[in-house]
Amino acid sequence: MACLLLAACRPAEEPLPAKPKTVVASGSEDSGAVSSDASPVRTSEADLLKGRNWPALRLTSGDAWIDCDVGDATASTEPGVTAPDAGPTEVADATPGPVDDGAAEAVGMGGGGGAAAAPGDAVADGLAAAAPRPLVDLGFSDVEAALSPCRERGVVRLRYQGKISSDFTALMQRTAAMADRMDIGERILDIDSTGGRVEDAMPAGDAIAGSHWTMRVGEDSVCHSACVLVLAAGDDRIIAGKVGIHRMVRVGSTATTRAELSQELREVYGEIKDYLERNGASAAVADLMMTVPNRSLRLLSETELREYGLSGTNAVQDDLDRIILARKCGDDFVKRKDAFMRAYASQCALAGDQASIDSCGAALRTDYGFPDEKCRTEGPLAGMR
Repeated sequence: MACLLLAACRPAEEPLPAKPKTVVASGSEDSGAVSSDASPVRTSEADLLKGRNWPALRLTSGDAWIDCDVGDATASTEPGVTAPDAGPTEVADATPGPVDDGAAEAVGMGGGGGAAAAPGDAVADGLAAAAPRPLVDLGFSDVEAALSPCRERGVVRLRYQGKISSDFTALMQRTAAMADRMDIGERILDIDSTGGRVEDAMPAGDAIAGSHWTMRVGEDSVCHSACVLVLAAGDDRIIAGKVGIHRMVRVGSTATTRAELSQELREVYGEIKDYLERNGASAAVADLMMTVPNRSLRLLSETELREYGLSGTNAVQDDLDRIILARKCGDDFVKRKDAFMRAYASQCALAGDQASIDSCGAALRTDYGFPDEKCRTEGPLAGMR
């Protein structure tokens, strides 16, 4: 009886937090970041892409398609293509396997890819979009032909499945350069990748950060390892699939102690932290990577993705956009636009049919002083007459 009374008096225990999900990496090529002293191949420079004489280059690390349809943000990036199984949902260590000989020349974080069936035709906004076009050769005329059908719609959707490698970096640089030439303002990257080289992920991300991309990971897709660095760079990140990280391994290392290995990796991790911070993500991502064995994957929850700055609106880009807008249109304009957007979300977004939403929005625009004579095209609902 005394035991029962004591138990009754004991304060209720709080539930334990959910255990982070760690899974086995899906294969030997995915088994961690690979690091060496080798310098990455510089595939193409911004000044070079201003001309038309682009060096010949063929995409071999994955498969890419271009189409002009926004599509469903939560759907699989490649209809009919299933992403590799992420493995069991319990903490586990894979049996170490051989490292690909080709990886000894690079810094990377996993890999994957291979041939996949091209996605089907797409239709959006009542306009038939051209069928997705495979993009393999990355010469000027090839990229120009692939993006030309997107010029009128003003949106390009690039779908990529494969490794993060030097040709992926070139793919992003060249697609962005051509979209700039054609004034295609809306750019979406649907990505499905188990990772690749760190040195290629960061310049690819910088190309994305400089050219305003929305990043999407479909529900049947993954973004693991080095892919997470690419994901961090988007203006907006829409995630329905699995995002996972793990630590790097040093190929060709001469280390015999933990301290020596840590010293070898320190410079690379410093670059990763700098990269994450300039792209609005938390440097804590790099620290967390260090704690996950390279043969495993730490899958990030929705809460962690938000807290680490890897999902939703990119905080740095949002700040930059507001600074530029204030410089052009004034601080009062920015404050009125913010107030309008809050009111629109609470009063109009759930107004019912589209006609009611439009009517509510038009009334609110007047209430908040829009359209603004100085900055008509920068105001909310600028396309509304």
